[in-house]
Amino acid sequence: MSADQPPGRPAAAPRDGNGGGPPAGERPPAWWLYHGTGRPRPDFDLRRELPAPPPWRTFGGGDPQPPPPEDDDFARRLGPVENLRPTAADRAEIEAVNAALLLRRPLLVTGPPGVGKSSLAYRISRELRLGRVLRWPISSRSTLAGGLHAYDAVGRVQAAAAERAERRKNDTETDIGDFLRLGPLGTALLPHALPRVLLIDELDKSDIDLPNDLLDVLEEGHFRIPELERVSGNFPQVKVHTADPGVRALVRNGHVQCAEFPLIVITSNGERAFPPALRRRCLHFEMEEPDEERLADMVAAHFSGHAGPDVQRMVADFLRQRRARGGLAIDQLLNAAYLLRSGTGAETDEAGFRRILDLIWQRLNDVELKAVE
Repeated sequence: MSADQPPGRPAAAPRDGNGGGPPAGERPPAWWLYHGTGRPRPDFDLRRELPAPPPWRTFGGGDPQPPPPEDDDFARRLGPVENLRPTAADRAEIEAVNAALLLRRPLLVTGPPGVGKSSLAYRISRELRLGRVLRWPISSRSTLAGGLHAYDAVGRVQAAAAERAERRKNDTETDIGDFLRLGPLGTALLPHALPRVLLIDELDKSDIDLPNDLLDVLEEGHFRIPELERVSGNFPQVKVHTADPGVRALVRNGHVQCAEFPLIVITSNGERAFPPALRRRCLHFEMEEPDEERLADMVAAHFSGHAGPDVQRMVADFLRQRRARGGLAIDQLLNAAYLLRSGTGAETDEAGFRRILDLIWQRLNDVELKAVE
């Protein structure tokens, strides 16, 4: 059996134009750079294929650098590349991603929790070879300043005091970059040769001010670092840490300006409405719950052909439970598949199968029911 074919069911034909991708046998439309498969496109160079941006979305950052390569998050979230079937995502998703890419606009992805909104950023980056995804997880304490940069003033004062105590040259301005780190948003706005993929995860959990605070940065594609502006007369170029591990970037005159606007995926579980000004700056895509075929593909992608013949039965039961009770997420399905089919020793007879599903899925529902009561 091929690693690309989920076990327990025959290979499916490509979905038609109403479901995902173009009809079978047809080439994708010419304007589609992202085809929705999540598989790296062979011999594809986005720098050659990406059209120029609209005049009002052109930015002038200099010295573009290539993005860092993929990291382990891709396999953890999507599964190894060799396990992915070459089936396309829903057509609405494909068109939304391509429109955001061509227009250099953020993509606001809404939908129920656990349907795979965050994974979309990784599928885009893997398919278009855009390297490591920058992730900004949002909480009620998140601020725009934290997403852009952080300055360790206390650490710098302590380092300066240590230098004076050791009678070294008392000139600490040149190492100010040691105490300044760009956040995920700040790193995405560096002048990269290709758009960096930035995941702003669960913006609806933010303080009420953050969506409005983002407006100017999303529109202008640049920001300033006051700590570096103050010393720019003596030190016009400073290397600072970035959100990419072990990578430093050169900042000139305390100003960061993107060369290519990043592909920003903003996710929301719909817990609150966003201001019209933010919605106007974004393209909106409502992600639907994946169907049986897509869920089985996800399981197979993580288990490299070891999901076994119970995949269809497990997925069908998962869908029935989710329709009847709600509140089930894709990772709950993956947890059940791991216990049942990955050689952990969990029982795989009918009674054991039902007990494991009840254990993983019923407990989630119990918590939700108590919260409602």
